[in-house]
Amino acid sequence: MSRIQARFEALRGAKRKALIPYITAGDPHPALTVPLMKALVEAGADIIELGVPFSDPMADGPVVQRAGERALRHGVGLGDVLGMAREFRKTDADTPVVLMGYANPLEAMGMQKFVPAAKAAGVDGVIVVDYPPEECEAFAALARSNGIDPIFLLAPTSTDKRIGDVARCGSGYLYYVSLRGITGAGHIDLSDVAARIPRIRAVTQLPIGVGFGIRDAESACRIAQSADAVVIGSRIIEVIESAGPEKAAARVKEFLLPIRKALDAAVRP
Repeated sequence: MSRIQARFEALRGAKRKALIPYITAGDPHPALTVPLMKALVEAGADIIELGVPFSDPMADGPVVQRAGERALRHGVGLGDVLGMAREFRKTDADTPVVLMGYANPLEAMGMQKFVPAAKAAGVDGVIVVDYPPEECEAFAALARSNGIDPIFLLAPTSTDKRIGDVARCGSGYLYYVSLRGITGAGHIDLSDVAARIPRIRAVTQLPIGVGFGIRDAESACRIAQSADAVVIGSRIIEVIESAGPEKAAARVKEFLLPIRKALDAAVRP
């Protein structure tokens, strides 16, 4: 059983919803990534999504783009991100880590090299934003054979066929993108998300996480009424930006703790 599957089963047994924060590796400085990851766990994160910086992030809004640019200015590449995951694993053997990024850095390294290296670093899942499931079955199989969950995106525009393809090819959890657009754009339509989740559940038993547009405890709790997990990214990066490097970890923890508490209170019987 993967760490991701074990975490969701434990949460289900405790009647809790997963809190999945996203940060960009190397932002605001490479030396702060592991301390930020630890702060996220201390604030109640169940799974961490760790962004791999890329120079042409087609799905990222301006907030995440700025984070990627800061990381790239520090020279952070995929090898460095794996090193950060490996360093985090030295003191945390339980919290699942999911890398999120684009195909180019992975293909530049080579999948036959990347997947074993990710396994050795303690990575539990990979989200490749520009990998449609129907075009990467070999990658998904290679990842799963190394104990890494290939996690795919669904959108409000996803057809029944795409939902089926994702359910068949993916593992760990499914990531439902709540907005038609880039990260951090617009306002999440909570009623639309609640209406679409049952359509996805009809074809898969995988947990469903919802991201893009969740910015506070209220929106997180409303999403958690129908989803298994809430993903928060852009808002956390804004907190990091406003705090500055010295206070980033403390401010992120301060921001996330009330959301964790609100989630737990909202789903308690």
